[in-house]
Amino acid sequence: MLFSSLVFLFGFLPLFFVGYLALFLPSMRGSAQSGTSANAWRKASHAWLLAWSIGFYAWGEFELVLVMVLSTFVDYACGLAISRRQGRDRRGRAWLVASLCTNLGLLAFFKYANFGIENARSFLTWVGADGLALSGIPEIALPLGISFYTFQSMSYTIDVYRRQVEATSSLLDFACYVTMFPQLVAGPIVRYVDVAAELRQRSLRIEDFASGALRFTVGLAKKVLIANTVAQVADRIFDLPTSEVSTSLAWVGALAYTLQIYFDFSGYSDMAIGLGRMLGFRFPENFNYPYVARSNQDFWRRWHISLSTWFRDYLYIPLGGNRGHPLVVYRNLVLVFLLCGLWHGASWNFVIWGGIHGLFLIVERRGLGRWLEARPRALQHVYALAVAVGGGVLFRAETLEQAGAFYAAMVGLGAGVASAMWLLDPAVLVAAAAGAVFATPVAPLLLRTWQRGHAASTGLARSSFVVSETIVLAATPPLLLTACTAALAAGTHNPFIYFRF
Repeated sequence: MLFSSLVFLFGFLPLFFVGYLALFLPSMRGSAQSGTSANAWRKASHAWLLAWSIGFYAWGEFELVLVMVLSTFVDYACGLAISRRQGRDRRGRAWLVASLCTNLGLLAFFKYANFGIENARSFLTWVGADGLALSGIPEIALPLGISFYTFQSMSYTIDVYRRQVEATSSLLDFACYVTMFPQLVAGPIVRYVDVAAELRQRSLRIEDFASGALRFTVGLAKKVLIANTVAQVADRIFDLPTSEVSTSLAWVGALAYTLQIYFDFSGYSDMAIGLGRMLGFRFPENFNYPYVARSNQDFWRRWHISLSTWFRDYLYIPLGGNRGHPLVVYRNLVLVFLLCGLWHGASWNFVIWGGIHGLFLIVERRGLGRWLEARPRALQHVYALAVAVGGGVLFRAETLEQAGAFYAAMVGLGAGVASAMWLLDPAVLVAAAAGAVFATPVAPLLLRTWQRGHAASTGLARSSFVVSETIVLAATPPLLLTACTAALAAGTHNPFIYFRF
């Protein structure tokens, strides 16, 4: 089930919130009267959230929900077992290894088995052993969001082992944490420590619910009105035979996909963060305007923040991080980004994409970064954006051959001659222009300007500010929701890039 679907927006979500608020609000009232009563209502709201989260996940793949359930039970049990050890002894490590092996084993089987079989077939064919080409092996279905909830669940047992968080004795609370539908399928990757206190006790103010609704509708608009619109162009160009890809088509396709992936993924992150706030949770931010980065290192501080910090804390630093000989640091960087690429998808395209980003980080450490710092900001931005756009071609292309054909076309060596202008209708141009503007921090800048004007105003002017702000905040969600509903009802192109992760 997609967040950007009419079934979710006007069926699943309203029904869920009616029940959730009916159960959760009494827990807030009860907290002032009876701790036992408040806890009972809180558990009831968690049970409701868990049931609807499992229903959300099982909507399109009922059997595969068992993979998530198995991972949840294993990590809950391992967390309790680790917490009973008084130190990081052999038994505590054994339980941690059990958790990691279970999670990584499930991820490897469901996400990478097909990739391994495909490469094994290619190798056998290459050595002339076609008769052993592993025919008849059925393709393994990929559970939605397995990369997200696997990393999320693993972080819990690792943190318990490191004594950075206490293991929970409540299976209901832990199951809610793992399966919570707002961020289950596409993140952000939420660590247990981020929500542990809120799982035990949280409040929900009307201001939080309203700001969450605003954040959700902004994310929905980013996905439906911008990402889906430019996706029509990106998909049509990348679906062309490579012999028809001209220079203009390659560049338009690459730039359209650059906008699509950002507004698709950041839009879903906004929707998840907004829904979490409407439930009383504070999820971490996942994007910070990555396309205004001034280096590749800066880009990765801003792009998919929950993933890059996960790799930093659970892989890069344990490997030694920035400590030691430069060659060791470079090895760590390349290994982390190769695995980051593989996390995104079972394809050599993703592995090479990750390796390229790792190599750019090494080159920046070797002197390019210092050279860039002495150059004009515009050049720094062009460099960082060029790396992002160029990497996006590998990310979007179905094969290495297709990526190579696009790169050739982008430098004027393409076989095609057709112009891209026939794809750029007014709706696409408006969406692309909006994307180019809102991929920069123009909205926060306008907000800060407004707040300064509000703070400096007095009397009637201050009242005007208050009235205007109230009208804008009240009108934005319904207006955006209406526009998105009209687009979805018209049957617009509605892909979701991160479903395959």
